[in-house]
Parts: sequence; C-alpha cells; structure tokens
Amino acid sequence: MSIRSDVNLLGRTLGQVLKEQEGEAFFELVERTRALVREVRAGGSDAELRAMLAGLSGPDAGNLARAFTWYFQLVNLAEEYERVRVLAAAGGVRPQSLAQAMQELRAQGLTAEEVEALLARLDLGLTFTAHPTEMRRRTVRRHLEQVARAIPTLSDGGVDGPEAAGIAAHVEALWRTPELRRLKPTVLDEVKGGLTYVSSIAQALPALQRDLHAAFREVFGRDTAATLPLSFSSWMGGDRDGNPFVTPQATRETLALHGERAREVLLGLIRQAFADLSQEDEGEEAYREELQSLFDAVKGGQTLDLVGRLEALHERLLADGQRRTAEQLLSPLLTVARVFGQHLVSLDVREHSAQTGAAVAELLRAAGVEADYAALPEHAKQELLIRELRSRRPLWPAGEGLPDTLETAVGPIREVRDAVRRAGPRAFGRYVISMAESVSDVLEPLILAREVGLRILPVPLFETLDDLQRAPQVVWELLSLPEYRAVLGDDVQEIMLGYSDSNKDTGFLAANWALHEAQRQISDVCRRAGVRWRFFHGRGTSIGRGGGPASRAILGQPAGTIDAGLRITEQGEALADKYSHPVLARRNLEQALYGLLLSAARPAGELNPAWTDAMTRAAASSARAYRALVDDPAFLPFFEHVTPIHEIARLNIASRPVRRPGAPTLGNLRAIPWVMSWTQNRANLPGWYGLCEGLQEIGVETAREMYATWPFFRTVLDNAQMSLAKSDPLIFDEYLRLLPEGDAHPLATHLKDAYARTVALVQDVVGAELMANEPRLKESISLRNPYIDPIHRIQVELLRRSRGKDGGLDEFERPLLLSIQGIAAGVRNTG
Repeated sequence: MSIRSDVNLLGRTLGQVLKEQEGEAFFELVERTRALVREVRAGGSDAELRAMLAGLSGPDAGNLARAFTWYFQLVNLAEEYERVRVLAAAGGVRPQSLAQAMQELRAQGLTAEEVEALLARLDLGLTFTAHPTEMRRRTVRRHLEQVARAIPTLSDGGVDGPEAAGIAAHVEALWRTPELRRLKPTVLDEVKGGLTYVSSIAQALPALQRDLHAAFREVFGRDTAATLPLSFSSWMGGDRDGNPFVTPQATRETLALHGERAREVLLGLIRQAFADLSQEDEGEEAYREELQSLFDAVKGGQTLDLVGRLEALHERLLADGQRRTAEQLLSPLLTVARVFGQHLVSLDVREHSAQTGAAVAELLRAAGVEADYAALPEHAKQELLIRELRSRRPLWPAGEGLPDTLETAVGPIREVRDAVRRAGPRAFGRYVISMAESVSDVLEPLILAREVGLRILPVPLFETLDDLQRAPQVVWELLSLPEYRAVLGDDVQEIMLGYSDSNKDTGFLAANWALHEAQRQISDVCRRAGVRWRFFHGRGTSIGRGGGPASRAILGQPAGTIDAGLRITEQGEALADKYSHPVLARRNLEQALYGLLLSAARPAGELNPAWTDAMTRAAASSARAYRALVDDPAFLPFFEHVTPIHEIARLNIASRPVRRPGAPTLGNLRAIPWVMSWTQNRANLPGWYGLCEGLQEIGVETAREMYATWPFFRTVLDNAQMSLAKSDPLIFDEYLRLLPEGDAHPLATHLKDAYARTVALVQDVVGAELMANEPRLKESISLRNPYIDPIHRIQVELLRRSRGKDGGLDEFERPLLLSIQGIAAGVRNTG
C-alpha cells in the first residue's frame, strides 16, 4: 500500500458511510461540490457553485462542512502513517539524526571528550502548554487513533475487505459523534489531553538513547556513558496568566495526575525488567530482589533515589559480565527514569507581573511594611524588596488563613512545594513572570515563595518589542544584585522570549530581529556576569507565533547564544503531530537534538556589520509598515468583517478566554485567536506582512548573500515562504466579499497588492518559486486545496447569513463552528 492508495481507500470508506447515513442525495451533493470547486480552481466560473451554496439550509451546510472535515482528518492520518512508513524503511544515516550530528561535530574538529562535555552541559527542555490550538475532542481523537492503528493492516481488499471493516466502523461512529465540545474543557481536561502523549514518548526514549550511543561509537570508535540531554515540563495546571480557572486546587490535582501517570509508566517498565532479568547466582535471583524493592517503593508513592539505584544495578550487571542485559534489558527503564523520574514532567507556575505585584503589595500592606507599594517608583520598589530578601521572616502571620486574593497567588506555590517533597525537586520547574518589564517584577515572586518556605527560580518573560529591547538591561541589573545572586546560586538563569505578542506588536520581520538581538545581548550580559543561561522560546504552531520545523528554528539561533541548552513550548495540534506515534516521537526528538547540538557547538563570532545594519534598518521599515496597517482606524472593523474572530470566541477549545480583561481592542486580543483568524481566511497576515518593506530596505543582492550564508536569515525567509505558500488569494477574495464595499475597500486592495509584492520579492531573493526546497509540503498544500475550498466557501456563506440578521450567530453557530474546525484540519494549524 502507498499513501495514495491509503487516501483513496479512506476516502471511499467515508463516501460509503455518507451514503448509508445521509442518503445518496447528500453524497451526490458532496461530489458535486468537489467537482465545482475543482472547476473554479482551474479558472472556471463560480456562479453555479455560489448559487448552490446559497440555496443550502443551515443543517445541510453544516453536514457538507463536516464531510470535508472528516476527509481531512482521515487524510492527516494517512500522511502521518506515511511518515512512519518512510522512517521505518529508511536506511543509512538519516538527515538531521544523532548519527549525522556526531559526524558533523567531528568534521568541525570536536574530539570525543569535547562532544561528551557538550552533551553534559546541554538540556533540551520541551514544555507542554495548554494554549488552545487543539480543536478536536478527546473522544474524536480516540476514534482517529484506532483508525491510525489499522492503516498498516490495509490491503487491496477495498472498503469491504476484512482489514478495512474496523476502519469503516470507526468512521461510521465518528459521523454520528459530536465534534464540538458542549462545554469549555476544564484545566484537568487539558492536563489529561497533554499527558496522552507520554506513552509514545516513553517508548521512543530508549531507542533514542541507543541511537546516541551507537552514533558516538561509530564516529569516535569508543563507548560513552553520555545520556540524552532531554527533559519535559508542563504549563497545564500551572499557567495562571489570564486563566482564573487555574486555582491552587487545580494545581494540586494536576500534580497528583503527574504522580499517578509517572507511577503507571515506571511500574510497567519495572515489571518488564523484572521479567527479563531472570539470571540466578547460586540459586538466588541476582537482580530481581532490587527490582521488586523498587516496584514496591514506586507503587507505594515513596520518595527514593530511583535513578541512583538503577544506575547502581546497571553497574552490577556490567561488573557481572552482563553487558547485553544492562544495555538492552535494563537501559529502557533507566533511560525513562532519568527523563521522567517520579515527577513525570516539571510543572511551571506562570503568572502575570501585575498579579504578582498586587499580591506583594497586599502582603506588604498587611505586614505594615508599606502602605502603597504599587505607587512606588522602580528604584524604591527594588530597595524595599532587597531589604525583605535579606530577611527570612514571613510577612503573613503564621497559622492565619490567607484572603482569597493572596491565596490565588501563594496557593500554587504551596502546592508545588508539597509535590517537591513527595516526588523530588524536579516536580516543580520554574516560576515564569509574564509581561516582565523591570527588576522588581522578577524579585516579587521570591517574596511570595518565602511565605511557604520554597526556593524558586524566577524566569522573566519578555514579550513586546519594548520589553525585548529593554531585556538586556533588566537582566544586567538583576544579575548585579548580590541578594538575587544568592538565590540563583550556581543554577542556570532562564530567560523566556515571547514570539506571539512581539509579532502582534510589531510584525513578522521586526519581531524576529528583536528576538535575535535580545538573545545576542542577553548572552553577552550573562557571560560578563559569570552566569550560565538558557533561553526559553515561547513558540506557537503557526509561523506568526514562532512556528515552523523545530530543527530549523534551533539552527537559526544566533551563534554563541546557546549555553545550557534551550527550552521550547509544545502545544495544541503540534503535540499530536509530533508525538502521537513512537516512531514520530523518536524522529521529532532526534531532529530537535540534532539542531541543538550543532547550534550549541557553533562558537560566538562577530556578525557582518553590514548585515546587522541592514537588518536593523529593515526591521524599522517593516515595523512602520505593520503599525501603519494595524493602527489605521479602519483596520479593526476590517479585521472583524473579513475574519471569523467573533465566531472563534464561541469555540469551546480552551479554558482560557480569547481576550485579556478590558475593552475589546486589538491590544488585549490574545495572539492565538489573532493568528487563527488569519489562517481561517488564508491571508496568514501575521506570517509575512511587512517583510516586503524590510527586504526592499536591504536590497535584493545583499538579501541573496544573507540568505545563502546566514542561518538566521535563511530561517526567517524559509518560514515566510511557508506562510506565503499556505496563503491563498483566491480564498481571501471570498472573505473580502463580506465587507460592505467588497474588495473595493482600500485595505482589501492594499493587502492583496502587498501579498503579491512580497511573494515576488521573496522568490527573487531565494532564486526559486515558493517552497521549491520543500516539494513534499508544497505538493501537500496543492493536493489539499480542492477539498478545503468548499469549507471556506461554506463558512463565508454562513458568515454572511449569520451577520445579516439579529441572533444569526446563535442560529448558525454549530455549522459555523464546524467550518472553523474543518479549515483547521485542512491547513493543519490553528494558532
């Protein structure tokens, strides 16, 4: 079987179910719609298509959108299995693998000892977040998982063949299963959804560890004890920024789930090791006694030195001449224990700086230290906080209950403290401060943590353009404080960089350059301060939020800015795309590790000053163009007309609201619905707008030179190519018809012209058509268009109807939301 035959069989299975469940007339409607859309794509008239869609009832429109949506869900599974099939059949050294990484490091002149030192100092921290970009219900995902498991068994027996019967049953069940959530998911729902992928990752880790050892041995001619520089964290259940449902109780329940899931994973692996390590010595089971002891301790929830005892058992096996047993039968358990431990994933706590500041102000006021902390200037705040840090006394009277406003701030820290006592120090990760603008913002959580007796390591999150530009100075001032350095000790200082708000604030090119320069300058600050550092990249799934292939993004980091490794957020449909199958998990992890090793080995050096000057000018020009667009008084009404932003707000895809508190402005709209709106109408504006003005500032010849030799610039343009290729002017034209003026609106004309100019200029710089260097992705986009076009057109028709009458959104809510879900499945990202 091939992907084409898989897709064909899945499509015919869906068609058969549609005939049986909805009747021959509906099936003919689906087929006629597909044929008409193809004709329009080929340059034909769209009059018949428009008339047909205009005549549909709301239920028929919803079912039509559902039919094409399910086609995409099934095609996505076929593409996923094709990736698994290709990876399983691949021979030799795979591109962007650990084997290739070892070869390239040796070619750069690194010795075996230097590579081991590199592996020892690095950590790739992948952090699951609850950001709402996974639209499918867990019930739906379970059915799709069953279909995915059956795809490898397919033969040419067709839809009635024995292997296809199970697939048809699940497709039949899916057609009658509600896709839309009736209620918003709870925080615990999000946690459970994120932990779904732990099993696949746990199965991938031992193979990845063996890959590392085999690659090292092949390239350097000797064995190594190096371990995977890999860890996992989560924000689900700890991310309080703008989410009132992440209460201390939710955090407590999250940590309990982490412990339960860790026990399940470990106990299964200990059972397997117990069965495998059957050797006897003078009638005694030499190794099972220790494994039984570990099993009982883990099952009982005891805190123990799990990794230390497993490493000791590993050494015993080696000393007893049982090398193969140690490497093949015990190492899977040891590898997973090193990565997941008894904590599974490290839970971060995240809170907005305004909330931590308000909580500290209340503490100081209640303790009689300062009546109006919030009104103090920054230098006075720092002086007061430093005085408090020198003292060990808590501010709140011992034994007294906290008021609700303080409990919401201090309670989550208390819960992670208790988890640390149960599962070890890695149960808690870091305390992330959103919208960090000053030194006091970073010091304030230390005061809150002192109330419950927990040492925390704060991570400032710099998000807007102004914050990114101030970040190096803030970090320098912070690291210059002896009181803060006493808290940090020998630990790594993490600095988080926000891609979403910086892009929404200043546009694609200027945001990328601001992030690049912030990393270079903060790295210099940390070197001068004698502190190890690690950047935490808040990347989304879309190009407008820092998305794109992880290895490419890592290789595009400025040289000399990776010290103790990297942290990266993983969210939404990206989790399913990367970790739904052990083979895919292994591949995605090895690609990310490849990028990390190569990028970290690249020494810091002086950039070509002509290039940095060109980029500075380009970023300024690009930002001016972007701000001129979004600051235009006509822009917000235009945005609300040509995107389904109000309808997206009705989707129950996350516990977090789509806006921060305050009036409904562009400023308080969260970045995910902002980006998602532009992916729905296929304009993809956050992923390219302003780039043309920036490239014009640089000049084509210089830009060509930069693209050929500068990894950062190549990454930026390759990501822009992807965003531009997924854009579709033909579809965007349909959404422009929702404007009272139609495509005669000045902003409509401007954006269409801007897109055409940007495509032409990017192609001129890279010397090829869009995505010429990624033919498989280019073909996938082309093949999907005939099937996603109907959903776009249905959505536009439903938007026109719902906006044309009072209460229309309520009447057409279900089919509209189904169309949003279908488009998300078709373009394979939401935000």
